[in-house]
Amino acid sequence: MKIMAVDFGDSRTGLAVCDKSEFLASPAGVIEEKDFEKCIEKVAAAAKENAAEEIVVGYPKNMNNTIGERAQKCALFAEKLAELVDVPVKLWDERSTTVSAHYYLNQTNTRGKKRKAVVDAVAATIILESYLGFRKNTN
Repeated sequence: MKIMAVDFGDSRTGLAVCDKSEFLASPAGVIEEKDFEKCIEKVAAAAKENAAEEIVVGYPKNMNNTIGERAQKCALFAEKLAELVDVPVKLWDERSTTVSAHYYLNQTNTRGKKRKAVVDAVAATIILESYLGFRKNTN
């Protein structure tokens, strides 16, 4: 199944998709949009463009497993996105993915403007890889 992951942000939203075999997760770009509703519309359009059969939205719970303001906003984002697409939209725990993305970018010595442009897509890819690992181990 082709799955798209979303790392929602107030300014930049990262996207990643996997192949039909669910083997390879790849960055699919960054949507630069500060308007909440327009961002949802652009993500819905990207899902259709990528023929996504399922969408996973990063859900940044606090480290103590509580739901903070950011997680609430991501849940609302997922809820509104589900109204615009004809595929399932799920929340997926994304604690520390942005930290991991920065670590990977440090390893590849990606700096400056280039780093800013890709960090959200890398975070979305990490979310997707985590979700794919879960699916592989539970099916």
